Amino acid sequence: MAIAWVSRKASPRQQENEILSQQIQQIHQDSCQSYGSPRIHAALVAKGWQVGCQRVVRLMAKLGVGAHPKRKFKATTDSEHDLPIEKNVLARDFTATEPDRIFGTFCFD
Repeated sequence: MAIAWVSRKASPRQQENEILSQQIQQIHQDSCQSYGSPRIHAALVAKGWQVGCQRVVRLMAKLGVGAHPKRKFKATTDSEHDLPIEKNVLARDFTATEPDRIFGTFCFD
């Protein structure tokens, strides 16, 4: 008893999906993994492919490919605090009158 689907050749649709999958992976790599399905679809259309956006979504899900957007920069400096501000001893005058008189360091908490 032979199983027909084992020896069956891939359909034209399956062959096209394989080529599309390679194109999707290439576009995804070229975009530094930042493109989602709309931009990949637009890139495929620009290359001359006639493909639907849902087909691109389906193939991307099958490949495990998705957009990884950059996170928004979050400022961590709290300028509105009730802590006292240190007195500026040097007053931005870094000229020393004699050696070993002024020392500076960069420190933070």
